[in-house]
Amino acid sequence: MSVLDVPDACLYYEIHGSGPLLALIPGASGTAEGFRRVAEHLAATYAVVLYDRRVFSRSRPDSAQDDTRRLQTDADDLRRLIEHIGTGPAIVFGASSGAIVACEVLTRHPAAVAMLVAFEPPAVRYLPNGQAWLDFFTQVYDLYRQAGVEPALQRFQTRAFAELDRQAMAQAMSPNRGEHSYANVVYWFEHELRQYPAAVLDWDALATHSERVLPAAGTESRGYPAHQVAVELSRRLHRQLVELPGGHLGCMTHPAAFASTLMRALARDAT
Repeated sequence: MSVLDVPDACLYYEIHGSGPLLALIPGASGTAEGFRRVAEHLAATYAVVLYDRRVFSRSRPDSAQDDTRRLQTDADDLRRLIEHIGTGPAIVFGASSGAIVACEVLTRHPAAVAMLVAFEPPAVRYLPNGQAWLDFFTQVYDLYRQAGVEPALQRFQTRAFAELDRQAMAQAMSPNRGEHSYANVVYWFEHELRQYPAAVLDWDALATHSERVLPAAGTESRGYPAHQVAVELSRRLHRQLVELPGGHLGCMTHPAAFASTLMRALARDAT
């Protein structure tokens, strides 16, 4: 367990196992905890980096944050962490909004990335009904402002995710798990729920490095928006979609099978 000083914040991180560097970028929870079980299996082959994104839990800001550059800052943070560890470039796995961050890392800092696994990035603006989804996220935010965290989370989870994921999210994003959890959920509502799904991806830059991109999605997520974005990423970059066990939170609900399938996909792509 270590801390890296970065501009205007510090990053909490851990390294488990040994081998090629594999950095896991968390999504809405913002913390390493959602990857803890899958990391136990990945650490048999990789040096797995778990970290809290800035402002979440143990990665505390030490001055005001520039919200206009939040996504770029997230990408810069991971680049600094990879360079600090010093054994990169890294395989970068981003889940959910963490996959949007991962795409930004490859776009802005390609030298830091050996391979990118973009698992269900919710960049819904690129779906045929993308504006309807962006409008829905705004409605969820408005409900949060009017009625609080719990009703808004319930509406968000019910509409956008499969039942298996709803059950896991009820635990992973519950504001009742402690002070850090509540602060994390509130920060996500204010700074990421609407902003990250509306992010503009640099398709030209991603296409330039397409041979290093593995679009991925959960088998149980078919028909839901984040899975559809992964399909769109696969189509635009002419890369085969990798389906992993479980749904949007397969790394939590099916950690052993998720890790095994991911490692096989990475091994195939390396040959």
